Amino acid sequence: MSAATGLLLVEPAAFGFNTETAATNRFQHPDGLSPAAAAEQARSEFAGLAATLRRPGIRIAVAADDPVPARPDAVFPNNWVSFHDDGTVVLYPMRDPTRRAERREAVLDVVKSQLGFHETRRVDLSGEEAHGRFLEGTGSLVLDHRMRVAYACRSPRTDESLVREWARQLGYEPFLFDATTADGAPVYHTNVMLWLGAGIAGIGLPWVDATQRAALARHLRASGRDLLELEGTQLQRFAGNMLEVPSASGRHLVMSAAACDSLHPAQLKQLAAAGSTPLVAAVPVIERLGGGSVRCMLAEVPLASGRPG
Repeated sequence: MSAATGLLLVEPAAFGFNTETAATNRFQHPDGLSPAAAAEQARSEFAGLAATLRRPGIRIAVAADDPVPARPDAVFPNNWVSFHDDGTVVLYPMRDPTRRAERREAVLDVVKSQLGFHETRRVDLSGEEAHGRFLEGTGSLVLDHRMRVAYACRSPRTDESLVREWARQLGYEPFLFDATTADGAPVYHTNVMLWLGAGIAGIGLPWVDATQRAALARHLRASGRDLLELEGTQLQRFAGNMLEVPSASGRHLVMSAAACDSLHPAQLKQLAAAGSTPLVAAVPVIERLGGGSVRCMLAEVPLASGRPG
């Protein structure tokens, strides 16, 4: 990913609890909010995140969702699209039919017009849905652009064979592992338990299969990163769902208020030593009903990509 990075966000129109996705997402929890109240609160939280990102000068593109058809998870665009330094756009196969309507050309047009992204190639994997193979973008894949490694934990939303095919087409080395939540369910997305900064990586090793933990930790350390080891209770509060974003003002680790509050003083010192400054936004309703946090709300866009010179 380019040193200069912008972000795509999609403003929700019909956010709400999705019973279909809840079958594989242990982070989703229904509450007593009416659908209208939940959607209104989600829009307020979205606006707060957008303002937080703009404050240090991070460039963002904001696409508005359409209210019809209802897309309760449209606020999480990183699951259906990724943008790459060479101008490649990848479209991904989504497990749940309610989410497939999120793939819209209008959103890509917003990225091109607001951030100047130049598309040179498209890899459309959405047809794999018909074959029962799913790979949900940078939810399923946590990408080390520097070392060209794609980390992925196997789950109903992350097909191993499709990870390997993606890695072949994009020029990455796949690193697959297994991980389960406290109740034994597969971790639905890799990015709720692993994030990568320039000099530090956050990883929830307690959820990784015991026979695979040491190898994963070694691989992460071999990339030149310190490890910030996260506890299961911190993962439940989305401390594994962060994104480091470089800007002219430094490297910002975007996280939710719940995630930030879960970190211990020693962990905050680790972040400071690595030069990664927390950038915090509160998104409690999006986290509770949607089962994803701020990293899920952000699709990285390399700036000045795909252009010669």
